[in-house]
Amino acid sequence: MPDYNELTVPEATLLQRELQEKVTLIPYKGPLNYVAGADISFNKFSTTVYAGIVLLKFPSLIPVGYSLVKKEVHFPYVPGFLAFREVPALLDAWEQLPLKPDILVVDGHGIAHPRRMGIASHFGVLAQQATIGSAKKKLYGVYEEPRPEKGSVSPLTDRKGQLLGNVLRSKTNVKPIFVSPGHLIDVPDSLRILRQCIQKYRLPEPTRLAHNAVNQFRLGAIPEGWMEIS
Repeated sequence: MPDYNELTVPEATLLQRELQEKVTLIPYKGPLNYVAGADISFNKFSTTVYAGIVLLKFPSLIPVGYSLVKKEVHFPYVPGFLAFREVPALLDAWEQLPLKPDILVVDGHGIAHPRRMGIASHFGVLAQQATIGSAKKKLYGVYEEPRPEKGSVSPLTDRKGQLLGNVLRSKTNVKPIFVSPGHLIDVPDSLRILRQCIQKYRLPEPTRLAHNAVNQFRLGAIPEGWMEIS
């Protein structure tokens, strides 16, 4: 993998297009005993990112442990290219996991991206891991607002009508989330599995717990490394 800190944005664009050719969207047929959530935290204008992956049992969603890593990044903060800031640290956190999940849910997009290469797809291709993107905001695509009830869904498509993912109302009368496949899974199975990861909050449990962990890590409340939850 090239040093992302040395890349220009045009070079990063070319690399995204190369990686996109390796994205595989297929029904998920593997085991499903563990899921994990991945997220990043950082102070605005800082070159330090705090990456975290939380491992959970499935379908109980009981957390098993978390892997936390701090890393310096110098790739610019450019919309559509955030993977170049975040993926290297997440890969370090991934390597630190003593047990790899069957599915990784990433806080961000999969193929719902202008070049079909959001962070969930980017990470999935490099790690050869089944990934789902679960984002709080739309980056790309068109959709109709789903009904206000929890569980309501509307398709997210490109301007030509190609399906990129789904917009899911994960909590009644609360803003929806944007679900798209990353790698080694397809649109229907991404939605099916993500639905099973939602409890009483807007965010699915894997990324909600990862979000909480990386923010605590950034604030110094929990240490770097792998920590098993007993």
